[in-house]
Amino acid sequence: MLMSREAGCYFFLGEIYANLPLPIDSPDDKNNCGNCTACLDACPTNAFVSPYVLDAKKCVSYLTIELKGSIPEELRPGIGNRIFGCDECQAVCPWNRFAQTTGEDDFQPRHGLDTAQLIELFNWSEQEFLERTAGSAIRRSGYEGWLRNIAVALGNAPSSIPVVEALKGRLEYPSEVVKEHVEWALQRHSDGEF
Repeated sequence: MLMSREAGCYFFLGEIYANLPLPIDSPDDKNNCGNCTACLDACPTNAFVSPYVLDAKKCVSYLTIELKGSIPEELRPGIGNRIFGCDECQAVCPWNRFAQTTGEDDFQPRHGLDTAQLIELFNWSEQEFLERTAGSAIRRSGYEGWLRNIAVALGNAPSSIPVVEALKGRLEYPSEVVKEHVEWALQRHSDGEF
């Protein structure tokens, strides 16, 4: 993660290729965090092993976007209801207290995904997933990853008949990864952990 005194860490990096000589910025070697440990304390899976050091394999963003296959069971409860990334570390960072939401259309929520319910998303067919995530980074998780992530989120949700029924409806999905996560979620509801 990069930090900017002006923009915090909520900014998009890009590149411009040019043959013009440009001045090189000097690196900022200062500890701009001081004694703050907000990001370390807020991380739901304890992915920070020490200040400035992140174990990427425990990061919710890695687990829900980049990881193909099974999410380690011990990390599933920390994922909570996050189905694509996390950014909790950025949300609590004091450097972001003055961050502004962009007006750029390409970065706005699409297809009502910011207000959708987990059960609704879990019931999407693969075709609906492809249509409603067109042009979105969400496609990186793939449909199998999408279902896996939502199964974990539903396993972490308060127990209810609609949640359990939605999970049972995916037990026969032809993916061992999805089935494993659905079974885990159902077990959490049957164990009365909620």
